[in-house]
Amino acid sequence: MMLQLLTFLVEKLSLLSIFKLFESSWSDCEDQDQKRNAHRGQPPPLRRGDLLEVPRTIFTHYGIYLGDNKVAHLIPDILPMLTNDKELISSVITNKRLILGCIYKCATVRVDTLEDFAYGSNILVNHFDKMKNQAFPNEAVAKRAEKLIGAIPYSLLWNNCEHFATYCRYGSAASRQTEKFCECVKSIIRDQRSMIVTVLLGIISMVCFGMAPSTTLPTILIPFTLWMAG
Repeated sequence: MMLQLLTFLVEKLSLLSIFKLFESSWSDCEDQDQKRNAHRGQPPPLRRGDLLEVPRTIFTHYGIYLGDNKVAHLIPDILPMLTNDKELISSVITNKRLILGCIYKCATVRVDTLEDFAYGSNILVNHFDKMKNQAFPNEAVAKRAEKLIGAIPYSLLWNNCEHFATYCRYGSAASRQTEKFCECVKSIIRDQRSMIVTVLLGIISMVCFGMAPSTTLPTILIPFTLWMAG
């Protein structure tokens, strides 16, 4: 039994490490060619209304190119909650600011330079065009993005930068990163060993902290929920 549980934990940790949480994967050879060209440092030919994507931290970041070296993108940021200094807020959003913004669900659609948007990474252009319905005309895409500039409700799973970019370009907000994450969670929930691990952890907590509602109820309710969901 212990060997099976250990195997289960190793499998799930490996799955999450391979998954890299919100990172996109390329689905065909042409996509791989695009990525290789980007790594060679070839600048992508950009047009106003193009959908841009760059790897950033543990996920891929998306935006809409507005022309004149400007990009509109939905990005979490903690600073608007801490200061009204527009000059400070308009500075490049670091990964730390971005992560804190995700936690506090504070975000805006803002316009930054192409260099600040890329944050030192290579750029892919219109990668989704072969997988989605036909895109709007580029000028219409840019105007849709410009109308949304400003504070906006944010959710890491349900209203993130990818939702913003796909809504602007295709008219339907979607996120492959969210879909991949949900598939990963489903696979964990559906594995019966998740319930066994939860029960054992609950028993250990009751042994260590005693019988109390704070330890007993989760030990019963969480495994039951996992069993019903599976």
